Amino acid sequence: MNHYPAWKYLLVGAVLVFAVLFALPNIYGEDPAVQVSAATASNEEGLGERLNSVLAGSGLAYKGIELTDFGWLVRFNDTEVQLKAKELIDERLGEGYITALNLAAATPDWLRGVGAEPMYLGLDLRGGVHFLLQVDMDTAEKQVQSANIKGLRSYLRGEKIRYSAIIEGPNNTILIKFRSAEDRTTARELIYNEADYRDLNLLEVEGGKSPTLEVTIKESALIEKRDFALKQNITTLRNRVNELGVAEPIIQQQGADRIIVQLPGVQDTTRAKEILGATATLDFRLVDSNNDVQAALSGKVPLGSRIYRERNGQPILLLKDEIITGDAIIDAASGIDQQTGSSSVFVTLDSVGASRMSDVTRDNIGKPMAVVFKESKSDIKEVDGEIVIRRSTSEKVINVATIRDQLSKRFQITGLDSSEEARDLALLLRAGALKVPIDIIEERTIGPSMGKENIDKGAYSVIIGFMLVLVFMVVWYKQFGMIANIALALNLVVIIAVLSMLQATLTLPGIAGIVLTVGMAVDANVLIFERIREEIANGNSPQASIHSGYEKALSTIADANITTLIAALVLYTFGTGPVKGFAVTLSIGILTSMFTAIMGTRAIVNFFYGGKRLNKLSI
Repeated sequence: MNHYPAWKYLLVGAVLVFAVLFALPNIYGEDPAVQVSAATASNEEGLGERLNSVLAGSGLAYKGIELTDFGWLVRFNDTEVQLKAKELIDERLGEGYITALNLAAATPDWLRGVGAEPMYLGLDLRGGVHFLLQVDMDTAEKQVQSANIKGLRSYLRGEKIRYSAIIEGPNNTILIKFRSAEDRTTARELIYNEADYRDLNLLEVEGGKSPTLEVTIKESALIEKRDFALKQNITTLRNRVNELGVAEPIIQQQGADRIIVQLPGVQDTTRAKEILGATATLDFRLVDSNNDVQAALSGKVPLGSRIYRERNGQPILLLKDEIITGDAIIDAASGIDQQTGSSSVFVTLDSVGASRMSDVTRDNIGKPMAVVFKESKSDIKEVDGEIVIRRSTSEKVINVATIRDQLSKRFQITGLDSSEEARDLALLLRAGALKVPIDIIEERTIGPSMGKENIDKGAYSVIIGFMLVLVFMVVWYKQFGMIANIALALNLVVIIAVLSMLQATLTLPGIAGIVLTVGMAVDANVLIFERIREEIANGNSPQASIHSGYEKALSTIADANITTLIAALVLYTFGTGPVKGFAVTLSIGILTSMFTAIMGTRAIVNFFYGGKRLNKLSI
């Protein structure tokens, strides 16, 4: 009686070793760091030696310099030195280099080698940036109107209805002009009965030079289109933030046209703003080799062609009709061209885009094809107390190559200036283009000092609650109380280890969940110990009382914890942000406490008391 088989002791021991190993990285914390990379490949050579030279002569203390996948990383002891070092590096290195503030995990290499990483901290604990984004709904409406104009032209041509013009009218209207009133009436009936145009209001306008049909989109449909554009932007932003490597960001809608983005741990706000607000995409176009670009510059631009500029400013004449656009790209990855050693982006197309690319390149082997990089930017200024947003769009040719073979689903783009540019372009192509432009109208940075204060207060609450429970258990249950306290300490370690393994984000509500778990974790032991007391009071032997106490209390413990677990799962399912953080830690705490309180304490009790002749128990 009260003997565990060897495998159960090994299981408890393995869990203990596992918990300590994966909880350990959280002790080391993070180092303030400056990340430095070269904007062009020519500047990469000797960058590490230059950094060493700059910092050695500055008198600024730093922990070390190391080469990572994203450039050189310089670690410091505090943020004040980190900020001074960034200013100095920017000044000494000059142009051609990219510097960014960072928080680098201080986990030793041997721990990282086994996959042990610290858990992430939320915005309220770690600090970070908060953005409020304004979605450009005017552009969304124009896109809807443009799509309707294009669709109506195609539809009326297909139905062989003669019209003289389809143009944009005032107040988001579309004006369709006809040669006769009969054509207008026929067109109105056809459009009215067409399922694709049920969202349109049609009104015949009299008194003009030609019979006109005024088309407007219904308000309910317009609201639906705006909401769709907003949700598509949220999806794209979430993809981009995931590519940035930010843990557990908060991206949610606020009102009808705004989005909140919170990025814990991000110090480089400039890069975050560039990635979030960028509307970059690509077009693939054939070069117009039949006409002279110099003649086009003089004003004689051929019909169906357009002048673009290459990176070096040289003009180039491209066909207006694109082969494919960025919408056809389903995946992109940065890499190195095996032949030239330069940075490149490997692109994968969807089935429609691959078919189109295959057909065009098959028919144009030996002809040049250009890749056009299109980017929209916003300049926000305050003029006479009002926020004024000026938008600009730049289009530049980043690559011109001769079509050597028939292309299909996968190919590469070369001609990029640096590996950083290749990574950013691949990121934007993978995440997709924003449905409509967004503008950052509010930006707040939450400093690490405030986060440290929150961490300290949270840690104090856990320690105080933990100590009070320890004292109570020892006073009330004596030696068995000490065993419960050992299990409680193990439970805290296992919770932290699981959170670290899952790379979950710990927030203040999450700490509250841990504090609550500390109090609840001994509930199971209280039920077991009270049952043991009852068995002893009924005249059973100590060994039989231990066995009966664990056996009979098990169903009660399971019922109590399962009901709490159901409540936590409901909180996680229907909650948002902080509520989910509380639910996660509470759920993990419930599961780990059942293991440590039942199996952990039983292993200790069996080890010390099992097989012995006992006259009484210290309980």
